[in-house]
Amino acid sequence: MKQTPVKALMHQVHTRPQGTAFIFHEDVWTYERLASEAARLARALAARGVRAGDRIALHMMNRPEMIVAYYACFQLNATAAPLRTAFKLAELAPLLQRLGPALYLGEMNLYHNVASIDDAILPQDRRFVLDAARDGVDVQPWELLFEGADNEPSFTPSELQHLAVLINTSGTTGQPKFVMHSADTLGESIGLLADSLNVSHKDVIIAPMPLAHISGLLTFLAWIDYGAPFVLFDSLDTEAVLDAIERNRCTVFGSFPFQYAALLELQRAEPRDTSSLRYCLTGADVCPIELQEQVTSTFKAPLYNIWGATEVLGSLTYGLKPGPVARIVKDAEIRLVDESGAEVPHGEVGELLVRGPHVFMGYWNDTQATEQAMEGGWYHTGDLMRRGEGDEIWFVARKKDIIIRGGTNISPIEVEEALVACHPAVKEAVVVGVPDPVLGERIFGFVTLAEAAGEGVVSETLKNVAARLAAYKVPEDLKVLEKLPLTALGKIDRKKLGETASDLFKTDQARTRDAPSRSKGAAPSRRRPKPVGASKQPIVMAPQGGE
Repeated sequence: MKQTPVKALMHQVHTRPQGTAFIFHEDVWTYERLASEAARLARALAARGVRAGDRIALHMMNRPEMIVAYYACFQLNATAAPLRTAFKLAELAPLLQRLGPALYLGEMNLYHNVASIDDAILPQDRRFVLDAARDGVDVQPWELLFEGADNEPSFTPSELQHLAVLINTSGTTGQPKFVMHSADTLGESIGLLADSLNVSHKDVIIAPMPLAHISGLLTFLAWIDYGAPFVLFDSLDTEAVLDAIERNRCTVFGSFPFQYAALLELQRAEPRDTSSLRYCLTGADVCPIELQEQVTSTFKAPLYNIWGATEVLGSLTYGLKPGPVARIVKDAEIRLVDESGAEVPHGEVGELLVRGPHVFMGYWNDTQATEQAMEGGWYHTGDLMRRGEGDEIWFVARKKDIIIRGGTNISPIEVEEALVACHPAVKEAVVVGVPDPVLGERIFGFVTLAEAAGEGVVSETLKNVAARLAAYKVPEDLKVLEKLPLTALGKIDRKKLGETASDLFKTDQARTRDAPSRSKGAAPSRRRPKPVGASKQPIVMAPQGGE
């Protein structure tokens, strides 16, 4: 049964008040304690003049006060506006200017990125910071919030359609957009996932997702709704995570692909008892099949992929096979359509469209973007997928990430999986499209390698992948990186890699153009300079009717 976040918490308080809601650094928070602290903060915010509809900027790492602040906002029908903890001053200042928050609730470890923001944007008397006295910074301490607050208990039900949260997007395509969710859309999302996630009060969850992102917000709300205790981490410490799994006998683990790679390495070096795990989940980015298989083998618990977006979660649950596969949740409304909006045949690739009461309310103060995203009443995800067997649905690529070479669509995921699979030294691989005046785009790849990788890995990998894939899918060249760049969401930063690849192509073209001629006085070549790696591979067009 669907419940708003506040009602779900109060249900746990009434039925099992001393049940464990979460554990933070061995400090156990019961449902009663959480509800009491949320009510106390709500009264303090009300005493500071916060009213329904006001926006509250939340700028904290994963810690109990962040969870308490969410529920306090929900209780007052105020709007929680979490700020990404990775953002710097130049990114936070315009966001705060747009938000115009009634209050800023932060922590000292992050406040240095906000301290110099102009009072006209964020007045000093509107800022309250945890651990403020530690560094002697002149800012109002968190404790000051509660002076003069009413001591009478108060808990009012949330209005279903009030603007509960504003989650800002990563801003990779310009100014970040604020995604609006109500108490109703959050409750509907949790309700859709309730049965498919197969989680109950008998489970212990460990999912170090950032609470400032939709993944962290929705998952902690879900665990409280299900009555499943969870372990809260303020940062990803791989050793602490493995210790917590062993100590608390955790049954479900959720994280990002890059985090699993680090955990896998440590578990092999210093094994913990992880036999309590039933299954693991990964999302936010495509997880290589080989990594899924290695985690499953090492932890003796299957690693499943799950799909979601800031605008909509709940339509798809985790898949049961290796690879970028999810399953369509019962009663979810989805379509796969082509460029004209017509539904594609079963097994063909189309853009995923989603409809339902769990879909976001729109983009805050951006009617045009909302109308574009919700054309025809369906949310256009921008993700290309295809239907599989039964309720399976396979992710192919983001529309913007598809590489079109010689007029033919190429899925980056297919090429990336081949690169990892065809050489044991390749740990991770990403391919991007680079603009080309002849083919439209060429393929360029980036890889990270195992520490023991020897010479010649790049040439061997390209040779092996050429035997595995059609020639038009083989990257022009590969660049070895120590680590792949990530966005604030923990996703691979394909935009940055695309810019790097383009710069490498331009540099190589300039080098070719400026190189001295073989013979003195020779006329300049009229041939177009070859891009990086072009000598390794001729121009190969896809066969007619190719992929």
